[in-house]
Amino acid sequence: MKVSADISALARIHWYEYVPRFLFGGTITALAGIVAKEYGPGVGGLLLAFPAILPSGATLIEKHEVEKKHQVGKPGKQRGRKAAALDAAGASIGALGLVLFAILVWKLIISLPLWAVLPIATIAWFVVSGTAWVVWRSL
Repeated sequence: MKVSADISALARIHWYEYVPRFLFGGTITALAGIVAKEYGPGVGGLLLAFPAILPSGATLIEKHEVEKKHQVGKPGKQRGRKAAALDAAGASIGALGLVLFAILVWKLIISLPLWAVLPIATIAWFVVSGTAWVVWRSL
């Protein structure tokens, strides 16, 4: 599978399909804020790392894949599930890099200026996520 961006996919998404994404993401963010107020920003920040968009995104991907197959007269349930699983795998791989990003910001922000910390952490995220993706593809 070749990694690519397809912005024409945005035209296939209806406005009402965004509603569950925003509601779920907003709810998780609000709950993280409440927890942060009660238990501190360290605990609240952990909740913000929850992939709020992933569950609704996976269902949307599955639905679109099933619809595509249905249009050509084929069952698409299995393809939809596989597409959603690949999306989840990609999100997990990106999360590995995000963990390193967070650790680097946490440790380096004390000794380096922000303008230096963010590029260092971003490059580390990219390298770790890219390497993990290459390893995963070779399995």
